[in-house]
Amino acid sequence: MSDFIQIENSRLCDCHKGYLSCIEARNWMKNQIGVWEFMYEPRDVRDKNIHPAVFPISMAKRVIEQFSHKGELVIDPFVGSGTTLVAAHDLERNAVGFDLKQEYVNLANSRVASEVSNRSKQIAVCTDARDISNYIAPNTVKLSFTSPPYANILNRQRKNKSRRGDLRYNEQFGKIEQYSQDSRDLGTRDADDFENAIYEIYLAMKPIFQDKAHIIINITDAWIDGKRVPLHINIINALKKAGYEFRNTIIWDRRNLVNRIGIFGWPSSYITMGTTFEYILDFTLSTK
Repeated sequence: MSDFIQIENSRLCDCHKGYLSCIEARNWMKNQIGVWEFMYEPRDVRDKNIHPAVFPISMAKRVIEQFSHKGELVIDPFVGSGTTLVAAHDLERNAVGFDLKQEYVNLANSRVASEVSNRSKQIAVCTDARDISNYIAPNTVKLSFTSPPYANILNRQRKNKSRRGDLRYNEQFGKIEQYSQDSRDLGTRDADDFENAIYEIYLAMKPIFQDKAHIIINITDAWIDGKRVPLHINIINALKKAGYEFRNTIIWDRRNLVNRIGIFGWPSSYITMGTTFEYILDFTLSTK
């Protein structure tokens, strides 16, 4: 396949050539503090029947502002509900998202189609993330931002153990909220298979990135079958093996989004609550 998606990637700003992004100094200083908080807004998809795991538009906007210029090209290899595309539209970045499920691709495209048009373009495509280099021209992408399926965390009946008392028994209790049972879906993999798949995907994507592009991945750790599974380490291992440089760890402080947490492990087993924080991992790629 050689018919790449026709989408612009040239800067629309007058920033100095050597600048990383259009971000102002005061916001750069805020972002140097490696603990970030976000709020959801009315445009965010919060219905888990539509999509079981979403991040806020405000998160995608903060990442895109920090690591790209207006007009440059952003991709999301696991676009899901299309949040990255909405944020890219708001900030006049061109963007392409990819997902295995046509249902999610349709949702993502409908969300950006409802926005007022500007100088940028955002589209979602239904395909395997391993095939992205067949759709995007080489050396055109400034930033990749995504939140991939968190291995097989969702591929089991939900127990809601972090919720207090009767709050556990909500409409999600007992459900399997996995995206799909497609064998290509990272949400069907255990941690080791998940790491291998991430390695294969990002190795295949290397040709599309510009020199010193940033690759940002949001991930959480998990408790699976009574054991801590450090998925953020799997991500770091996979991208380093694929030839990316690990640069920064940002903590997504989710305490402002979590209410009425139950006592977990007391009084004999101390366990930090994964619902209260996640990782935003920053990698770069030198193509020269």
